[in-house]
Amino acid sequence: MRLFITATDTNVGKTYTTKKLIELAAKQGLRPGVCKPIETGVATIPLDGKELLQTCQRFNQFYKDIEVNDIVFYSFKLPAAPYVAKGEEKIDIGLISEKIEELEKSCDILFIEGAGGLMVPIEEDYYMIDLIKESKAQALLVTPSQLGCINQTLLSLEALRNRSITHYWYVNLFKDKEEFFTITYPFYKKHFGQVPLELTSVFDNYLHRD
Repeated sequence: MRLFITATDTNVGKTYTTKKLIELAAKQGLRPGVCKPIETGVATIPLDGKELLQTCQRFNQFYKDIEVNDIVFYSFKLPAAPYVAKGEEKIDIGLISEKIEELEKSCDILFIEGAGGLMVPIEEDYYMIDLIKESKAQALLVTPSQLGCINQTLLSLEALRNRSITHYWYVNLFKDKEEFFTITYPFYKKHFGQVPLELTSVFDNYLHRD
């Protein structure tokens, strides 16, 4: 199983969510695995990748014997979209696919964390959403709770539907948490019927999908 954690934008809570998913998977008796194919804004070591690795090491023996660069395949110093941050370097999508397949052999479920949002460019005409499609993973869209998130959420969900990517979504309540239930929740409730505020329920739906 592969689940790709993406978001409407950067700093929405992908790494936080991925760490929680690793813990939830372990509680279900699954051996979790993780990778973050591309990380930007890396001064010395990939900090998001380090957090993910340390979390996974608690539950999967295989991860105790590898380094952070084994789960972060490309890292760049500039805190920008991969296409910009990489400069003249080429990101080999085939290599990313190979490394994902290799990591998958050592776990029951592999969590793949993206960089930025869905339409963040990796190459000039290749975006994060294309990597989701190519990785043959289902997607979990993490959305924020601040003003403006309705537009971001609807656009992102539409993009996933247009690519025929099976997906789930989850509201990470951390910004404007109190205001969310006044300015955003009423529309979500009317439009979607159910609003996914509990990651445990979202993950359970994923595990028990048809």
